[in-house]
Amino acid sequence: MVADRLAALLVGRVRVPLLVTSSGLLTLAYPTTDWSLLAWVALVPLFAAALARSPRQALGDGWLIGTVFFILLLRWLDHTFRHYSLIPWPLTWLPITGLAAYCGLYFGLVAGVVSWLAQRWGPGWSLAAAPFVWVAAEWIRGQILSGFPWGLLGYSQYRYLAVIQIAEVTGVYGVSFLLVAVNAALAAALALGIRRALVPGAVAAALLTGTLAFGLARLGVPAPARTIQAAVIQPSIEQSLKWDPAYQAETLRIYTTLTQEAGEAKPAIILWPETAAPIFLRRDPRLVAELQVLSQEVRATLVVGSVDGDRSGLYNSAFLLTGRGIIAKYDKIHLVPFGEYVPLSRIIGFVRRWAEFISEFQAGVAPQVFGEEPAPFGVVICYEGIFPELFRKFVAGGAEYMVNITNDAWFGTTSGPWQHLAMLPFRAVENRVAIARAANTGVSAFVEPNGRITKTLGLFERGVLSAGIPLRHGKTFYTRMGDLFAYAALAISAAGLALRGLRRSR
Repeated sequence: MVADRLAALLVGRVRVPLLVTSSGLLTLAYPTTDWSLLAWVALVPLFAAALARSPRQALGDGWLIGTVFFILLLRWLDHTFRHYSLIPWPLTWLPITGLAAYCGLYFGLVAGVVSWLAQRWGPGWSLAAAPFVWVAAEWIRGQILSGFPWGLLGYSQYRYLAVIQIAEVTGVYGVSFLLVAVNAALAAALALGIRRALVPGAVAAALLTGTLAFGLARLGVPAPARTIQAAVIQPSIEQSLKWDPAYQAETLRIYTTLTQEAGEAKPAIILWPETAAPIFLRRDPRLVAELQVLSQEVRATLVVGSVDGDRSGLYNSAFLLTGRGIIAKYDKIHLVPFGEYVPLSRIIGFVRRWAEFISEFQAGVAPQVFGEEPAPFGVVICYEGIFPELFRKFVAGGAEYMVNITNDAWFGTTSGPWQHLAMLPFRAVENRVAIARAANTGVSAFVEPNGRITKTLGLFERGVLSAGIPLRHGKTFYTRMGDLFAYAALAISAAGLALRGLRRSR
């Protein structure tokens, strides 16, 4: 039987190569390869192995798959460590492997739970529980230890618009749920045989059909009629030059020239990237005055990323400037651990000496919606765009379009900036809001409310993007209710585990 031969493979010598290969295939589903269809089958060995192994063995198998996957996915961090830290190569791979092992542990926990449930409920029910447990694990990974929701399974489908439209109800977690359901159904067909897999296969097919039907219907809805003309500038300034005092005048000249070029399209707003001003903006009245004149010249509001400071410390901020000067400011709320602050700094604060990319910023207090005419908008800075709950707070607070300013120069020409961009289509669909993205070295882009990435400027291209972007009307289910789908998956998973434990004790 196929099931018997598969079981022999999954407990034999070929098991580890098979699991590692599946990790590589899953990585290929993400940018920049973007072989997204592989995500629909790459987890089949994980779930099939979980049925043939003990819970502890399944946890180890899943941990192996997850760790290898994240090492490959996050390999762009090696560029950052090699160029901007004192850690010698190949020791740069130690922190990367540590982070990958932590993220990969969640794969292992899912596999262990599936195996554990199979022993009591049978393989069919355990595979039916897999999508719920997976979503619960993804949500938890995005919350604890500051959260790191990078590489969520659903993000692999950012190019398939018909698939991702359900995010307006479920968030990105609904797409992850669907992918796991299909993988689990295929695993059931291989491990249990076609006849025993008819029910999970039918359920997965119904979920996929319903998702596509909903997506196609939503894609047929016209975009909002109200629009705003916006422009983003991408200066493409190397990180090594960005804060060099000798290059400061040239940096500002580049920004001024690009802003004047952007003004030719008569935008209402022009966006500069994160930490665009290479000085403390509010401490330089002369620069503020120059930006006032520039705003009057191009007849547009400017959003300028810069560092700010007060008695409490330093902030990574976005300033709103017009001909009247600075009229509003937003301080970044969700900081990057070991990038913008050091957790447990009293104990491990010495790591700041190892890398120049480690700063010591203070976190902002609350989301800030800029109410300047012609439409209110919110700004998320860099890393904040990967947190669905934080992003939705700006839209729930009245933002009619969203801005993302970032500086991915730390990652060079690797896949990191493209992976970063691939998450924004989900933020757009979740809230049905257009997004304008300004990046220092790329990738700058416009994202429509349906998640379609329209105009882009590639890595280390200097230039301007201009577009009319639609203004949001109404609020989606996700904007109103947030991660309710993830909470439900978490509750169902917890209830299933509790019930399994109770039965075992009896």
